[in-house]
Amino acid sequence: MKSNLEEVFYEGGPAKVDLIINLIAGISLVGLPFTFGALVRALWIRYRITSKRVSITGGWFGKEQSQVGYSQINEVRSVPRGFGFYGDMVLVLKDKSKLEMRSVPNFRDTEKYILDQINIKQLKTAQQDAQGFAA
Repeated sequence: MKSNLEEVFYEGGPAKVDLIINLIAGISLVGLPFTFGALVRALWIRYRITSKRVSITGGWFGKEQSQVGYSQINEVRSVPRGFGFYGDMVLVLKDKSKLEMRSVPNFRDTEKYILDQINIKQLKTAQQDAQGFAA
């Protein structure tokens, strides 16, 4: 019997180190925009990465939500930030649109998990296609 339950890999906000680094940078006038951005992210952005999808809740007061299934993701790009403690990720979708995830904690593990889920979905699709031709 197959389980249809979603297993949660990560659920939470951006990395706390991002907020700390940007609060320190806020001491200077040049760092204030970065501090404001980090505060907004910390208050209103939430990530939920499960075995079925990636969900991002954000926008002004967290009123917008974006969800993508792994079958919709074509590519994952990531860049380390904050001395490697966290990173930014971009999910490039099959329709060429992009979903940005900023200040993702443990971004290397998260990227690996997402890539593994994409591969699992591709294998399942290939098996279903092969069974369809055999029937």
